[in-house]
Formats: sequence, C-alpha cells, structure tokens
Amino acid sequence: MTSDIKYLVIIGIAVMLLMVISILFAVIINQRKKNQHRTAMEKLREQQQNQLIEAAVRSEEQERHRIAETLHDEVGAILSSAKLHLLGIKADVLDDRDQKLHEKGRELLNDVIQKVRGISHNLHSNILKEFGLNEAIRHFVRKVTEGSILNASTNLDDNYATENSENDISMYRMVQELINNTLKYANATEFLISSVLTGNELDLVIFHNGDGLTQVQFEELRYQKEGLGLKNIQNRIILLKGSIYFTGGDEGYRINIHVPVKSNQ
Repeated sequence: MTSDIKYLVIIGIAVMLLMVISILFAVIINQRKKNQHRTAMEKLREQQQNQLIEAAVRSEEQERHRIAETLHDEVGAILSSAKLHLLGIKADVLDDRDQKLHEKGRELLNDVIQKVRGISHNLHSNILKEFGLNEAIRHFVRKVTEGSILNASTNLDDNYATENSENDISMYRMVQELINNTLKYANATEFLISSVLTGNELDLVIFHNGDGLTQVQFEELRYQKEGLGLKNIQNRIILLKGSIYFTGGDEGYRINIHVPVKSNQ
C-alpha cells in the first residue's frame, strides 16, 4: 500500500512537472511569436517609412527639375527677349542721365540672366549626372563662395565613383543644404569639405571656423516646420542608411556624414 502511494505521488509530481513545462513552453512560444510579430511590424513600418521618404525625395527632385526647366525655357527666354529689346534702344540718342539708366538696366538684366541660369543648373544637377558627385560638389562650392569672404576649399577622394545616381543626388542635396546654411548662419571665414572612401564606406566632412548646430539642436529642429531643410537632410540620411553628426569646439565646427556605398573602385 505504501509503495502504491509513493508511486501515485511520483506520478502526480511527474504530471505537475509536465504541466509546468508545458505552460512554460507555451509561454515561451507565445512570447517568441509576439517578438516575431513585433519585429515584422517594425520592419513593415520601417519599409513604409522608407517608401514614403523615397517618394517625397523623388517628388522633390522632380519638382526641382520642373522649376529648372521653367526657369531655363520660359523665364530665361523672356529675360533674353527683354535684353534684345533693351539692346535695340540706341544709347547715343539718349541724354546722359538716360544713358546711365540704360547701362545700369543692361547690367542688372545680365546679372539676373546669369543668376537664373545658375539657379536652373543647381536645381537640375546636370554636372552631377555628367561628371559625378565630386565634381558637382567642387563646382557648387566655387559658385556659391565666389566673391564672398569665405575661403573655401575641397579635398575629395577621387577613388569614389558609383553608378547609383539617386544616392549621389541625395548626398549632393545634403551638401548643398549644409553649405547654404554655413553661408547664411555660420559667420565663417574658412571652409573645407573633404571625403574619404574606405571599402564600401564613404565619409564626408564639412569643416569651418564659424558657428553651428549641436547634435542635440539638430535632433530637436529636424522635425519642426522651421527646420524644413534639416528635415530634408534627415530624410536623405534615412534613405541612404547613413548617419550625420554635428560637433563644435575651439578647433572649429565639423559635420560628419557617414554613408554605406557600393563603389566602382
């Protein structure tokens, strides 16, 4: 009888252990399924976010091209026609005052025509498509700093070359925005943009001796309405699966852009 009781106790303990193990196993399986579902949802959200960003970036680029073509084909043509009409006025029949006004009008019109062409080229990024990212950056730096107090230079890794034009456009637009911000707000007199290609990693560094955002300020401003340019930079960084860091100190101000690339090196 005693042995029967022991046997029943052992059976009972075994059943309870099996039940506990079964419950634990069910909890683990359920948790694993939840984790898998959570991971799948996060991936889906990330994919949707990337698709939205990609659509926004492409839409922005298409709008840039449309504006560039309008400036070149329509506004440029009207300005050129106005210049021809102005040149058709014989300056020698005008008095001294009107001759000076005529000459000043020609100078202003020529200046506007050149600026419209420059804006059109910057929006259309033809140099980028024809000569690549490095030459496009060099050209842009020369154009925007010409005649300014900013002593600008470039030191770009010529080993970098890629057939992914969309990625190059995103990097170029980021550089444009950051350089424009430097010219507007940094009060800098020295400026350098450099790049280094290491394997399939490209590091772009913008350095100047002026003022700039901290990383915390960038994180706060990038989603605000006033920080539309910063939001565009953030969107392109997400699209490129890269990173951007803002650091400042006594030695100068640095913006580090790190992007994984598929180079033709």
